[in-house]
Amino acid sequence: LPQRLATLATAAWEEAWQSRQQLQAKRQEVAQLQEQLNRARQDGERWASSLQRAQREALEREATRGAEQARQQELIRDMKGRLLELLREKDALWQKTEGINTAMSSPAPRDAGLCARCHKDFRLLSRRYNCRWAMEALGVTLGWHWHGTALTACSLGRLCQGKVCHTCSVDVGKQGRCCLLCYQQRHPDAT
Repeated sequence: LPQRLATLATAAWEEAWQSRQQLQAKRQEVAQLQEQLNRARQDGERWASSLQRAQREALEREATRGAEQARQQELIRDMKGRLLELLREKDALWQKTEGINTAMSSPAPRDAGLCARCHKDFRLLSRRYNCRWAMEALGVTLGWHWHGTALTACSLGRLCQGKVCHTCSVDVGKQGRCCLLCYQQRHPDAT
């Protein structure tokens, strides 16, 4: 019986020693896992701060870009306004050099922003022409005769289209441009 007790005590002692070894191995494994977890948390915090910084920079860039775009739109608006002023000044000078009186009213009221023939909207850079022959006819009776009929200011005023776009006008050389109806009246053989 003492020998059996000694064997059992030795077996229990070896079992306890193995349990201690396993417990120590588990503690080391837990320590390693805890260290990995701490490193993962630090990495997560670094990535989160990097993400927040990137989002903040993106928002700042977006705000800067929005402000720059607003400044550019304001500049474009100012430039368009200045261009309109310059075009009006140029038209006034052109009318002054050509002897066109801007105070003359057209015989029939028309929308100044549309071509009288094709109803095209006059935009910022589209050219509009006053019919030169109609402008002459407003002040004086024309003395020219075509096929035995005299074209007077009164009859031309009823026929003339007034302001026309480049497409609906005809170049008549030194006299400038006129509307298609006036051109056809003066040149009946033209199409």
